[in-house]
Amino acid sequence: MENLQNIQTRVSQSIADAPDLTALDQVRVAALGKKGEVSLLMRTLGAMTPDERKQFGPKLNALKTELNQAVVLRREELEAEVLNARLVSETLDVTLPPRPRPKGSIHPVSQVFAETAAIFADMGFVVATGPDIETDFYNFTALNFPPKHPARDMHDTFFFGPNADGERKLLRTHTSPVQIRTLQSAVEQARKSGSELEPIRIIAPGRTYRFDSDQTHTPMFHQVEGLVVDRTTHMGHLKGCLQDFISAFFEREVAARFRPHHFPFTEPSAEMDIGYQRKGNEILIGQGDQWMEILGCGMVHPEVLRLSGVDPDVYQGFAFGVGIDRLAMLKYGIPDLREFFACDQRWLQHYGFSAVQQPNLATGLSS
Repeated sequence: MENLQNIQTRVSQSIADAPDLTALDQVRVAALGKKGEVSLLMRTLGAMTPDERKQFGPKLNALKTELNQAVVLRREELEAEVLNARLVSETLDVTLPPRPRPKGSIHPVSQVFAETAAIFADMGFVVATGPDIETDFYNFTALNFPPKHPARDMHDTFFFGPNADGERKLLRTHTSPVQIRTLQSAVEQARKSGSELEPIRIIAPGRTYRFDSDQTHTPMFHQVEGLVVDRTTHMGHLKGCLQDFISAFFEREVAARFRPHHFPFTEPSAEMDIGYQRKGNEILIGQGDQWMEILGCGMVHPEVLRLSGVDPDVYQGFAFGVGIDRLAMLKYGIPDLREFFACDQRWLQHYGFSAVQQPNLATGLSS
């Protein structure tokens, strides 16, 4: 018993005197480790008589528990001392200027997508999307492209091999397939609910792909497709909608005209021209007496409605498509389309937009 008291006094004092965590752990191992002084005494219980074990066992367990608690308390004290020392030494001068951080920007294509969506949202349009990889039916057949149309040739379109049903897959050449998917979905919804077809008013922004590469064409580019279908929409609504869009986008009054044209999926079809003039290397939109084609449009062809499950004797509508990249080039004076995809940080810093200011018609699209 006297020996246990001496061990308790001596080890407790060593624990209290431990100057740091390393020294404390050394004291703990020397007393309570597998080969520590107290652990070795615990092993002697097996050689004692039952009466001796009954007398000394509780004493040894109490000693072990007391020393473990002392170690825990001292460890907490030493850890607090270490933390306090760090708080004193590791100071931060809040008066120093912050380190410069690189700032990202919104790409012109994303900016124009957002501007376009803001304008058409104000007119009641909603955004619809579709897959980049399409079937021949959605990209051509359902849009009234004849079987021998040049757009179906390999030199114009990125084709994949046929699927299990023998139908070719391809990278969509325009966002018009979203029109077909939207019409089919609306027809199916009307059928299930037993109601009439609800009016449709959508825009379909997205990537498109064609075999083309020069200063104003790239193999992958961006379009926004528009579609309106109801019982009463006519060509006058189409012209007014696009006139309002162009003036809102360029943030000035823009003279426009519509020329007869041909697209397989619209009838009648037209191309929209806007007025402009050149001043040196600069193109001034909305001024002068020169004309530039900006987009294609027309009334949805009855065959397109029919192939989508819509009765063309009851419903009609208009559609249009405009190149987002070209709109960005004209509005923001970007001379070469290929630079859009060059990943040049200097170019992005020059033509990029703040992520904080979202386009809206109240404060300005590109303020």
